[in-house]
Amino acid sequence: MASQICLPLSNQTPYCKHYRRSSPKFPSSIPRALNYHSHENNKNPSKDTLLSPLPLTKRSLNSSALALIFIGFLPHNAKASSENDLKLERYTDSEQGFTLLRPSSWIKVEKAGATVLFEEANVGSNNVGVVVNPVRLNSLGEFGTPQFVADKLIQAEKRKESTKDAEVIGVAERPGLRGLQVYEFEYKVDSTRGGMKRILSAAFVASKKLYLLNIAHSDKPESPLDTHTRAVLEEILHSFDAAPST
Repeated sequence: MASQICLPLSNQTPYCKHYRRSSPKFPSSIPRALNYHSHENNKNPSKDTLLSPLPLTKRSLNSSALALIFIGFLPHNAKASSENDLKLERYTDSEQGFTLLRPSSWIKVEKAGATVLFEEANVGSNNVGVVVNPVRLNSLGEFGTPQFVADKLIQAEKRKESTKDAEVIGVAERPGLRGLQVYEFEYKVDSTRGGMKRILSAAFVASKKLYLLNIAHSDKPESPLDTHTRAVLEEILHSFDAAPST
């Protein structure tokens, strides 16, 4: 009796192979986890099933190896492992009046000039920091357009002795709490302190204060920023806002 086995290969047509059924063949030993499930599904296993396994064939080895390869490269499995790297939690500074998501595993450290700073353990160049300073502005729009502010940020970066190069990648504006103007920027910096970095920044003005978020992460050619980490950093960027009134 003939049977057909098909394996899905991404979005391509399934790979199918026809087999002519003869006597069934199974591995000579059953992994403990699979053995457990076999007992659950067969409450009264026969003596022959448990004590007389049939010999392992080359075909069954190849099929098992192929299954492991496909399971290992399935996107949802890769995402599940990556999601354990950076988990976010809400951080709110009610006194200064801002809120954002922060990596729960990153350490809060003290640094002169920073209102708050979180660093990745043992990788201080990967960090999330907020600076709050008094200003005479009522909104960020009074200072200039998002592009104008981005240019000022790049100029400030280039004035640093450690900076070898800096380049703006993107500029955006979004509404914040109660229609607040929030500017967002993305740029890359090549520095003698840590090499290539990706910087995500956001700014807004509220209650005569300038709030500036700075997210820095290594983005070297030999170890570029991966897609999942970038998505998490963007989530932090978009979460930056004025704290709700209590």
